[in-house]
Amino acid sequence: MWVGGVRVIILDDEKRVLMVRQHHDGKDIWMVPGGGVEAGENCRDAGAREVLEETGLQVKMGKLVWHVEEVSVERGHRFVNFFLAELTGGTLELGVDPEFDKDHQVLREVRFMSREELSQLEALYPEYLKDELWSFLEEEYSGYDAFKIRE
Repeated sequence: MWVGGVRVIILDDEKRVLMVRQHHDGKDIWMVPGGGVEAGENCRDAGAREVLEETGLQVKMGKLVWHVEEVSVERGHRFVNFFLAELTGGTLELGVDPEFDKDHQVLREVRFMSREELSQLEALYPEYLKDELWSFLEEEYSGYDAFKIRE
């Protein structure tokens, strides 16, 4: 059985990426907002919901950037779709993850980061944000393959 997730790449007017710092397994990791796709939800709806929950911002979901699959004994069959999105409203603030109670929240910080700031992060998911994202944004990708397999 496949488990689905979604992550959303949002740029501000200065081409900075909206990032969320989360705490998992005793360490902090930076990632774009997102989470699991719930029953009855498609990836675009899940992405918009997750962004609102984690950041207080409303978005219009856009183009699929990556479809990343992982098949492993430890974690099972998983996929995560990464979309671009456009800001449409809301106020930037650190949200909450409804899967956890107030004493066990994983969200720690939310802010926009420049390409340079992203390149200097040690704990970043996915690593594609350091280089491939910028190529995607800056170049014409005719025949671009958004399908990825996580190894």
